[in-house]
Amino acid sequence: METVGIRELKNRLSYYVGLTKKGAKVIVTERGTPVAVLHNLENPDADAGVDEKLALLARKGHIKLPDTQNKLKPLKPIKAKGRPLSEIIIEDRR
Repeated sequence: METVGIRELKNRLSYYVGLTKKGAKVIVTERGTPVAVLHNLENPDADAGVDEKLALLARKGHIKLPDTQNKLKPLKPIKAKGRPLSEIIIEDRR
């Protein structure tokens, strides 16, 4: 199941409609909160999957889904005085 923000959905609507034609379900989010699920109409009576249930719980505020769109910023190296930590570890292992 794909998760997509509204802006990305708008920009690539044909792609996501193509996914739903192939049977995939797409969760649409607004600022990280699920607001809709797109799916094909082949099986309208099919039971909701786990992802749809999780999206519904997140919409109601019972859970918070992980943010898949924001990447973590790279960490800045820490400068310390003295010998390199790698040398200290190697020495300790001997």
